[in-house]
Amino acid sequence: MFKEFLAFIKKESLFNRADVILLTVSGGVDSIVMCDLFHKAGFKFGIAHCNFKLRGKESDGDKKFVSAVAKKYNAPVWTKSFNTKAYTLKKKISTQMAARELRYEWFHRLAADQKCSFIATAHHLDDSVETFFINLLRGTGIAGLQGVPVKQGKIIRPLLFANKKMILEYAEKENITWREDSSNASDKYLRNTIRHNLIPSLKKLNSGFEKTIVKELGYFKDAAEIFKKFIDEKKMDIVIKEGKNILLNIKKLKDSGHAETILHEVLRAYDFTPETTELIAQRMYTTAGKKFFSPTYRLIKDRNFLILTPSKSTTKEKVLLINEDQNELITANLALSIKVIKGDLSKIKEFKNTDAYFDLESLTFPLKVRKWEQGDSFQPLGMQGKKKLSDFFIDIKLPISEKENVYVLESMNKICWVINYRINEEFKVTTSTKIMLKISLLNS
Repeated sequence: MFKEFLAFIKKESLFNRADVILLTVSGGVDSIVMCDLFHKAGFKFGIAHCNFKLRGKESDGDKKFVSAVAKKYNAPVWTKSFNTKAYTLKKKISTQMAARELRYEWFHRLAADQKCSFIATAHHLDDSVETFFINLLRGTGIAGLQGVPVKQGKIIRPLLFANKKMILEYAEKENITWREDSSNASDKYLRNTIRHNLIPSLKKLNSGFEKTIVKELGYFKDAAEIFKKFIDEKKMDIVIKEGKNILLNIKKLKDSGHAETILHEVLRAYDFTPETTELIAQRMYTTAGKKFFSPTYRLIKDRNFLILTPSKSTTKEKVLLINEDQNELITANLALSIKVIKGDLSKIKEFKNTDAYFDLESLTFPLKVRKWEQGDSFQPLGMQGKKKLSDFFIDIKLPISEKENVYVLESMNKICWVINYRINEEFKVTTSTKIMLKISLLNS
């Protein structure tokens, strides 16, 4: 196994002899064998061990054991204890996910502090096969069907060439001792269910299952690379970034002939589930206005685009006041200048959407500024009768993504200006106006 270990590192160009590697060691047979192989090869390494405080005295015993292993190999060791249960409750995630987030965040920080070139985990071939089935069940797309990657940023997996049987045989031959994690025997976790039930059943159906799946993982890796190139090319044509928004061109998606597949790959990065993506694909060509949500993003179906926007707080935005003696209103999202002008319409040199002129006598202070809401209505300048704002936006072909950023100005609960778009006929300047109030939008 030692020769295969060295050959695998060379073949995959995992690291150079000058590099210092941070080995992540739990105390189990896989990570202890990895330590022994690194020691025999004369590689420079340090050891990192996490105590997640989930198995009481057993967890504390692992920590002592790993410290002893480090002493045996004359390697520096760093240990870290975590309150995993508290982190799980705070983040509202599974215990496994919490432990993963905690350890990898610490590993990267430790590697940077200790100037380690790479972080080595003891994942082996059986882990990769199990990961393949986990990803298949979770719907991670073709990228997840290649199992565990050999190299991923600073993370390297130098044991991916070996299966569990090889590792156990090596440990027995070299008289290596290790710690057994009692949780590995439980079918509480999906990985263990696959390990203890699914894979043994598949081996009964196909005695050469292991060799077959290893070959398939290789094919899937190549296929994933080809697929990624195809998706990247399509994304360049379909995806447009506008500030914080991401726009997907519906026509170009349709013309691609692979709309749902491309959607799946694009939206996966924004935490949309396969089920939600399927719904979006089905309703992509229907009426505008449909909304879909992921934990981090919201997607709106506009006329020509699917518009992705980072999720915002659902807290209702407060109403802002403009008093009679006020000359500006500045917030993080809005900037207005306010000016009183004596005289008639001849004082106005040019009209812009960003400027609104009102007959001061028609207004009652304080004026209110707020986000528009469903059900709002006003009488657009030059029109007879009232119109709902939602209908007004359709008339002026306002993109759905821009509707959410529309503010209105109110006097006595009447909308006198849809800011940046149209004033209310009732508050307009006339030839008999003696004093005007000019309000200008400064950050349009």
